[in-house]
Amino acid sequence: MQDLIHKASILHEALPYIRRFHGRTFVIKYGGHAMTEPSLRDSFARDVTLMKLVGLQPIVVHGGGPQIDEMLGSLGVVSERIDGLRVTDERTMDVVEMVLGGRVNQEIVTLINNHGGRAVGLSGKDDAFLRGERVTEMRTKSGKVVDPGRVGRIVEVKTRILEHLVAGGFIPVVAPVAVDAEGRSLNVNADTVAGAIAAATKAEKLVLMTDIAGVKDESGNVASSMSADHVRSLIDTGVISGGMIPKVQCALDAIAVGVKKCHVIDGRMQHAALLELFTDRGIGTEITAG
Repeated sequence: MQDLIHKASILHEALPYIRRFHGRTFVIKYGGHAMTEPSLRDSFARDVTLMKLVGLQPIVVHGGGPQIDEMLGSLGVVSERIDGLRVTDERTMDVVEMVLGGRVNQEIVTLINNHGGRAVGLSGKDDAFLRGERVTEMRTKSGKVVDPGRVGRIVEVKTRILEHLVAGGFIPVVAPVAVDAEGRSLNVNADTVAGAIAAATKAEKLVLMTDIAGVKDESGNVASSMSADHVRSLIDTGVISGGMIPKVQCALDAIAVGVKKCHVIDGRMQHAALLELFTDRGIGTEITAG
């Protein structure tokens, strides 16, 4: 009986958050171990379905780095990364588009649908809703300037297709492939795409699922809350570096244009998104404007 009472108290704790966020858009970047470990994949699909059924409007943007690495390895292709971004030649772009827009996207859609959700998969090429431009150069740690190939940045998000899907009761699942002015594919960091979509849709929150507990401060401790200015100072001093830079930068960009809060959470924990959004304590780091 005490166990049942405890479960009821958890629902009571979630109630004010469900009421506050009813009808609001949440953009969730899904990646890391949460995409590869079966129990975490199942947990995520259930969580997103629950969000939709209680009145939230989730939009999922997924990564797929390990799956791309696996496919490239089987083809004997070596792929280099600079600050968390994959250098993408034409051959690599074909693999990226095949893995992200095909296999990975449809696996996520199927999993959500199997748990009672109504997920629809798409990439930025659908209705050309993610417009991008090519990044012409990047600098390695040694200072060498290189051409990253088909790596892109987002210049415009056309939200109509997302709005129609959300209004129709669907959960959009977005592969981070954009299209340039000539209709060519661009490989864009999934965190960056999630931030751009959050900004364009005026999302209530941007949630970044990672393989770390949160954002660490100068002392090496995970901060439960951090201002945008504090995050910028950590980047400037090198405390935040490497693959974390695109994650926190997309959070900063989203906050700058009106997204209220961004959350960096540990996707290795079951029900991570629900624990962060629907409990008083939360589990990760929230980044705020002030």
